Amino acid sequence: MAASLSRLHHISLHVTNVDKIAYELVSKFKFNLFVARLTEKSKQLAFRKGAAVFVVNERPLNGVTLSSKIGISPSESEPGWTNNIQTGIKNDKDPKCLYDVNPHYSVDTASNVCFEVEDVERSFKSLRNLGCDFLVPPTEVCDEKGIVTYSVVKSIMGNVNHTLIDTSKYKGSFLPGFQEVENVTENGTPESNSTESSCPVTHFDHITYACPRRCTPQVMSWYERHFGFHRFFINSNEDVDEGYVLNTEGIGLRLTAMEYWKCSQTGIKLPFTDDQQPDCKFVIAESLPDQGSNQVDTFLEQHGGPGIQHIGLYTQDIVSTAQTMGQAGVHFFSPPPAYYTEVGKQQEMEDAGYDPQMLSQHSILLDTDLRQVQTDPSCQTTDTQKKRYLLQAFTQPIFSEDTFFLELIERRGASGFGEGNIQALWRSVQAYMDTERAETEAQGENTTHRT
Repeated sequence: MAASLSRLHHISLHVTNVDKIAYELVSKFKFNLFVARLTEKSKQLAFRKGAAVFVVNERPLNGVTLSSKIGISPSESEPGWTNNIQTGIKNDKDPKCLYDVNPHYSVDTASNVCFEVEDVERSFKSLRNLGCDFLVPPTEVCDEKGIVTYSVVKSIMGNVNHTLIDTSKYKGSFLPGFQEVENVTENGTPESNSTESSCPVTHFDHITYACPRRCTPQVMSWYERHFGFHRFFINSNEDVDEGYVLNTEGIGLRLTAMEYWKCSQTGIKLPFTDDQQPDCKFVIAESLPDQGSNQVDTFLEQHGGPGIQHIGLYTQDIVSTAQTMGQAGVHFFSPPPAYYTEVGKQQEMEDAGYDPQMLSQHSILLDTDLRQVQTDPSCQTTDTQKKRYLLQAFTQPIFSEDTFFLELIERRGASGFGEGNIQALWRSVQAYMDTERAETEAQGENTTHRT
């Protein structure tokens, strides 16, 4: 029996420099820092945007947390403003990391996807009987606002773990052990309504894994068996066994997707205005051997193995969100200029009501979903009204390695992942990584010449 998931509760990042990532999530990506857990042994901060919650954990570097290093400069801590966070309560008796585990990992990483479940003990027994490896058994944490039970199970995907959590008996703002913070923005003031309306991110749309070649069937089987995920076809002509394959013109990529429809399993209301929307989609990306090394291979190399490559943030207005984040300093992958000047693509954008030049300015990709809505023949609708669109923008990596990044996604009726955009995205990411590699090699040559 698979675990009965309710919803995606939060996603955890483990980083060596909490201050840097915290500052960027607030100042650039417009997340709200709303609770924190600060002890002598641990620093955990939670950031929220709509229903999307990141928990950022400080990851020890050679056994020492960055914030405890002597003589750290403001520029290194970007700019060290979490030192001024006031939570009111500190408990040094708590374990180093609540609701997760301390990963012994070589680089910064997104490594825990936390799901809310109806019964942690029952899920633990079911998954253990299926052979799952648990890193934390069912554990209770409580405070004056109630009780939370959780456990942590290791997934089949690299360093990714899943915390299973039951918050039904808790009335607090987040989780026991976390305290509300007084300063929630980089300026120490509450986020304004204008920022909320100009950057309307509402929830996590999907999570994309990068995995080694020919590992997709194993990953799919694991999530189907243990968590009740089901196949989601990216393309109507997609091969059942092979997935969506793009193997042409220097692009070698296989994408396979799955989703969890909790409403069909538990009847719990989804945290969205549209109850028909799945709570969570996972996408598995792997490279093909025929086209040489590419960004999936680069992720595996720099990350030290498979893991979470990127996370999609759903926004109700991608133009406003990309503009707001761009003005705050977020850098997006820029598609090839020809993407916006192709006659067919220009017409496609104009039919959807967008100015191609404006989309180009914000590095936004647009794709028409080929799976059209089946309308009643008696209804008088235009072809444009029947069409469904997907808009996407992809940030450059947010860690120092070319690994984890974020995606902005707006769905205007589309349910897929922009198969028409994949080539443009692939080329823009590849161009960025080729440039990064050339600059690194040039720096290495300059150093050699000087010595």
